[in-house]
Amino acid sequence: MLGFWIALISGACMSIQGVFNTQVTKSSSIWSANMFVQASAFLVCLAVWLMTDRANLGNVFRVEPKYMLLGGAIGAVITYTVIKAMAMLGPARAAMLIVVSQLLVAYIIELLGWFGVEKEPFSWRKVIGMAVAIAGIILFKW
Repeated sequence: MLGFWIALISGACMSIQGVFNTQVTKSSSIWSANMFVQASAFLVCLAVWLMTDRANLGNVFRVEPKYMLLGGAIGAVITYTVIKAMAMLGPARAAMLIVVSQLLVAYIIELLGWFGVEKEPFSWRKVIGMAVAIAGIILFKW
């Protein structure tokens, strides 16, 4: 149940962050806003790490395969694309498309067992659920 609430908080924070970042971009530029977002995230993580975790940072580099370290770079792409999508489509439409894209890619990753994720069997129920979500976007757009 805790995971459910954490996921809801995550989704809400992503939408709020997208709106905030889009507004910051209006007074600067998309890459300066993105740089500020990533730098402020770094500072928050550093502060929390100093107060709580203190695990050896070098252990991060022990991950295999090494391409798994690209999460931060992907984060910069995510910030950029969320800002652009929200500016062009508005927060609600952008968020719906982002969520459906996340679902679709996550399901493909599970089906194919990519990136070390345990392979899951095909499920028509999940495909129908995604189709309903896509239909909801079409309905919302009208």
